Amino acid sequence: MSDYRKTKLACYLGFITQAIAANFAPLLFLKFHKDYGISLGNIALISTVYFFTQLLIDLFCAKFVDRIGYRVSIVISEVCSAAGLIGLAFLPDMLPNAFAGILISVTVYAMGCGLIEVLVSPIIEACPFENKEATMSLLHSFYCWGAVGTIVISTAFFALFGMDSWRWLTILWALIPAYNIYNFATCPIVPIVEDGKGMGIRQLGKRPLFWVSICLMVCAGASELAMAQWASAYAEAALGLSKALGDLMGPCMFAVTMGISRIIYGKYGEKLDLIKFMVASGVLCVACYLMASLSANPIIGLIGCTLCGFSVGIMWPGTISISSKKFPTGGTAMFALLAMAGDLGGSIGPAIVGKVTQYAGDDIRAGMGVGLIFPIVLIAMLFIMSKATERHN
Repeated sequence: MSDYRKTKLACYLGFITQAIAANFAPLLFLKFHKDYGISLGNIALISTVYFFTQLLIDLFCAKFVDRIGYRVSIVISEVCSAAGLIGLAFLPDMLPNAFAGILISVTVYAMGCGLIEVLVSPIIEACPFENKEATMSLLHSFYCWGAVGTIVISTAFFALFGMDSWRWLTILWALIPAYNIYNFATCPIVPIVEDGKGMGIRQLGKRPLFWVSICLMVCAGASELAMAQWASAYAEAALGLSKALGDLMGPCMFAVTMGISRIIYGKYGEKLDLIKFMVASGVLCVACYLMASLSANPIIGLIGCTLCGFSVGIMWPGTISISSKKFPTGGTAMFALLAMAGDLGGSIGPAIVGKVTQYAGDDIRAGMGVGLIFPIVLIAMLFIMSKATERHN
């Protein structure tokens, strides 16, 4: 079992790598705009390219990872993540078009993050740990702590050394995936299912309950990212906070409470019913969206925004754990399609909130009000899953 601690460490660092890639570049958006003269419209494309690349990788993983092998694939993920971050430090200045250099770098590390997202969960699921649901929740908490660390450490670094030193910080962040290449190359990795016995996409598609899992994952991604992506803007526009304070009180506190939720389930999960815990989290999520959208009191709105992180914490890893139990031979295809559904929800949720905010005359509270549809649908899907489980038993 001690050998598998190295596997666990590698997987933890894998999610920290993903958090760095997702959260570091947005901190530089205004710097890119100012230094390279990139329009804000094009700046917005950076996040779109990142998430769209991850979606494509999720889709391709279902077909090719089993052929290539888990170890080779996960090592490639860390190589791409490190190479993309190093490229971000150099390519914008080396290429004639700085924006092209940024997009190339983002695409490369997004490919690595897409692989991490698909592969790390089944690697942990296949390890001989007790109480897999709790282990999975604890694993996913490291994305939260990675996000908090990226925001706080980067903010402190820029305060000490100035924004012009961002290239050095980018290289320092790249050391984490570079080191993790060795971890994944040498740690024990067990196949999630025996070779050739994993379910394919068509087999999974014929199971109605798998589509319930897909809906759960879409709603989990949308519930989480609709609030997370707009938390800073909400803290600034609706609550009147400064940009720096908005980042710390918005997305940073959201990530902290989300991590706490996952650690709590990781510690006490064996004593809790996962579906009931997720339903309770869904109800709390609805209440949080209502607080953020209806309250005229900025303190209550901020509490709703912060508690939302706690409420969505179990949704993503919990759905993976439920699906792993329902489809024990789901294999790579199942994990890839679930990751794709989560990313799809993560793209749809913030986009809907943004559009509604725009149509409501830039009233972000109206956008938040529409966001509560995602946890409501998630609760409905959980009841369907629970009834199916009762019938099966």
